[in-house]
Amino acid sequence: MSKKTVLITGAGSGFGRESAFLLAKQGYDVIATTEIVAQIQPLKNEASSLGLTLQVEKLDISDENDRLRAAQWSIDVLVNNAGISEGGAVVDLPEDKLRRQFEVNVFGTILLTQHFARQFIEKKQGKIVFVSSVAGITTDPFAGAYSASKHALEGFAEALNSELQEFGVQVATVNPGPILTGFNDRMFEAWTHWWPEDKIDTVFDYEQIAFPHEQFHPFQVSDVIARVVTGEISQYRNVVPAEIIEGTQQQMKEVWTREVTTEASRHPLVQKAYEIDPETPNGR
Repeated sequence: MSKKTVLITGAGSGFGRESAFLLAKQGYDVIATTEIVAQIQPLKNEASSLGLTLQVEKLDISDENDRLRAAQWSIDVLVNNAGISEGGAVVDLPEDKLRRQFEVNVFGTILLTQHFARQFIEKKQGKIVFVSSVAGITTDPFAGAYSASKHALEGFAEALNSELQEFGVQVATVNPGPILTGFNDRMFEAWTHWWPEDKIDTVFDYEQIAFPHEQFHPFQVSDVIARVVTGEISQYRNVVPAEIIEGTQQQMKEVWTREVTTEASRHPLVQKAYEIDPETPNGR
């Protein structure tokens, strides 16, 4: 049986990079893609230092030419890991940042997926893994744009799961929770890159706000991604870490019985965002 080929987007760092290494160690042919050319050689060097061989390519998923080039590769599994996060209250977010959030996380991801979904349909086999987020099934204050983009991905994943079933194509999601990779904390610093005029008269003081959750060690996520790719995990939705699953389910159910707010009071998570220090680890 020939080795399977896995394409991982956003493999220049974080979950994508570690998943690429884990799968290469297990004998998969891995096409690890990076957003920019400058990330290619460092990733190759790191893989080489581990005794691994990766095919490293530039793939900015928001670039049509990059997507068309990638569509020429023959693969067995697509791991949609690339994504960005724009932090800020919905009322304060600049239009260009809001549009960029969806351009990358939603349009770039789905337009790339369309190419490979057709390839998998023709072969009557294949797997599409969306690295979504727990923010794709719940929502926190100051992460509305990011959460909305991941909710959109969840909708596309659900539809694809139904539509591609008859062609033998598998679909799964991995939903990381608050993981200490720097990604969440950088989201809450995104306001520093707004145009000066966008920082004037904001409703919230972003110099005082941090990601409102204690965060877990990141190794768990890459391990789950790899196990979903290999089929060791066959579950459709995979929330990581396991410690947050019950709380996430409760948060989803709470919406069904929530009363409309009738008095002005600060939401507990908004208050926590003002109180917590950045990059606060979870003690467990």
